[in-house]
Amino acid sequence: MDKYDVIIKDGIVVLETGEIKADIAIKDGKIKKIEEVINFDKDSHIISASGLHVFPGLIDTHVHFNEPGRTEWEGFETGSKGLAAGGVTTFFDMPLNSHPPTVTKLGFEAKDILASKKSIVDYKLWGGLVPQNLLELEELHTCGVIGFKAFMSNSGIEDFQAADDRTLFTGMKKIAALDSILAVHAESDIITEELGKVLGASDGVAFSASRPIYSELEAVNRILSYAEATNCKVHIVHISSSDVLQPILAARKKGVDVSVETCPHYLSLTVEDLNQLGAVAKCAPPLRSKTEIEGLWKAIKAGEIDIIGSDHSPSLESMKQGSFKEAWGGISGCQTTLSILLEEGYWQREVPLTVIASITSANPAKRFGLYPDKGTITVGSAADICLVDLNGEYTLTKDELYYRNKHSPYIGKTFRGKVKQTILKGRTVFKDQ
Repeated sequence: MDKYDVIIKDGIVVLETGEIKADIAIKDGKIKKIEEVINFDKDSHIISASGLHVFPGLIDTHVHFNEPGRTEWEGFETGSKGLAAGGVTTFFDMPLNSHPPTVTKLGFEAKDILASKKSIVDYKLWGGLVPQNLLELEELHTCGVIGFKAFMSNSGIEDFQAADDRTLFTGMKKIAALDSILAVHAESDIITEELGKVLGASDGVAFSASRPIYSELEAVNRILSYAEATNCKVHIVHISSSDVLQPILAARKKGVDVSVETCPHYLSLTVEDLNQLGAVAKCAPPLRSKTEIEGLWKAIKAGEIDIIGSDHSPSLESMKQGSFKEAWGGISGCQTTLSILLEEGYWQREVPLTVIASITSANPAKRFGLYPDKGTITVGSAADICLVDLNGEYTLTKDELYYRNKHSPYIGKTFRGKVKQTILKGRTVFKDQ
């Protein structure tokens, strides 16, 4: 009889091709066997998954954990605990909001040391592309960044400047030569700046109108042209409308290597919610209409959106108070991604579980070179696993949040689909009490 460290028994395993009832045997952090029934010896640790669905651990490609330098906003310990509670086993931390930002080797090393000591799940770090660091890109790549991030509009952070067109183009040539990838926040700086002067941001409706969908379209079309010219791989982050997909899909047909991400808040919250909830739901691009939510879900069903990233962008609670215009623009949400996708997608719109697993696990793993070690439940893969009670209904409370600053637009909302246990390389990093 083979000996295993852990056996997950009697779960419904979500594979890329469908769902099967099976046991999973784990040894030395890897999946060793997937069979309908696995015999085990007395030394194996048994985890009962009866009545539960077994998902591959989620990969959140877009979080801001603010450490070092702005650790009072969030940190690797609290942020990774929130992720684990949401079924996430790997995250990619963005280069801005920490101080210093990850735009040099020294900045990378400062962040990497802290993440390695404090995070309870696996991680990768993004490097930044800013006007001052074009000569640093190769060294950052050698350090091991998962890719590079640039803003096409004002980031709101003084030490991470937006990349002008020449910086973008020159940087993309360098990134292409490194066979890396550029993630872009695609909003037109001139459109958002000038409309902001005219429309202001006194409330959610005015703020959303000052950052219209056509601002995203302008920036996306521009970056796609640069990608075609430089042969640089591009990842468009947090699109807020399916309209933005049209030039992306057209570019793919021409051979441009482009992927696209949206976020849970664009799939569940509207501009009306923004007006009601206030700054806790303020983000950029802003929340849109119910029609835009439905358009994004339709695109997910059609396989047109590759990845869901939380864009967890926390801050002090005090930074969400006062005038709407001055409030910090960022949503705290990395703990609730899967719950939102299950409630809004699986339960309300009949999105298959295989699709949800693909956009949260397999697709990001494939896009960023982690597959098949991560992103899938298959023999030989890392035993990164999330056990979920699809029928588990709960109403999110502030006390359940692991964030350093416990604010979220989802507090008080009821979800069907509760993470019961999260396993990283065969070791439990979260268990619901």
